[in-house]
Amino acid sequence: MKVLIINGSPRVNGNSDLLCDAFIRGAEESGNQVEKISLREKEVHSCKACYACFKTGSCVQKDDMAEILQKLEEAKVLVLASPTYFLTMSGQMKVFIDRLLPKWQGLGGKEAYVIVTGHDGKQGLKRNVEDLALILENLGDSVRKTIFGEHVWQKGEVIGTKAMEEAYLAGRNIV
Repeated sequence: MKVLIINGSPRVNGNSDLLCDAFIRGAEESGNQVEKISLREKEVHSCKACYACFKTGSCVQKDDMAEILQKLEEAKVLVLASPTYFLTMSGQMKVFIDRLLPKWQGLGGKEAYVIVTGHDGKQGLKRNVEDLALILENLGDSVRKTIFGEHVWQKGEVIGTKAMEEAYLAGRNIV
């Protein structure tokens, strides 16, 4: 099964990356084809609200988003991963979500997962989870599991936590 992970963390090898990698290990071990897109490595411009996409079905901007949208359409499983900044998703993730507009109606029916990280406990990460889950539900995707990388701030703090095992098992148990 094709699995696409969208990682919204600007930090290389940070806690969000580590949880994504644990998910990937599990998913690959159970025979899935997995690709992780780190938004920090892509050129994705913010939406200009020109709404040309309503007429043409594609965005007029020439950046990496067209390639990402193609991969989204092909995937059967979607993972959105983001650190929690000021109670919600990273700026990179928000820009990506805004740019889903051209294909908003055609991305549903996927098995979906949410991975969030942050210094706070679950209560402090709750808004980020709710925002990401609502986006997925509005796309028509079913959120199967949420992984909370809680109480982590510095790189690597998530190693050895319950969240690492949960991410691995979530990937391993893709249905």
